[in-house]
Amino acid sequence: MAMNDQDAPHEELYGKVLYIEDNPINMALVETALSYHPGITLIQASTGREGIRLARSEHPDLVLLDMHLPDIGGLEVVRELNEEIANGELRVTLLTADTLSTDIIKAMSLGAQDYWLKPIKLTTLDTALRRALGRKDDAAR
Repeated sequence: MAMNDQDAPHEELYGKVLYIEDNPINMALVETALSYHPGITLIQASTGREGIRLARSEHPDLVLLDMHLPDIGGLEVVRELNEEIANGELRVTLLTADTLSTDIIKAMSLGAQDYWLKPIKLTTLDTALRRALGRKDDAAR
């Protein structure tokens, strides 16, 4: 997951990313990737219920959501946060090792913007960060 100079970010990004993930290795990979963006604050939750609470209290700019959590599944997290997603307060990307499933389709129909297959590619994460956080920066201008 090493970055070389040509992969380095062109502009600084700022914002909050909430990663709801129970696997410490996946969490460490995203933490490492976000370390290249010092303006981004990473908030971590290891259960769906903790993630819902943090999404509501911290108001992250982007939520990365594992579909398989120890307490409730990613689909239930999306259902719980449906109002915030519908109001444009939350942008949710689903992360899964599964290929397209009915849970992913249902979560997307409830407002999740995208889904990525694990392992996450650094370029995919970087593009999504620029899209999610760039939109906020543009609106502030």
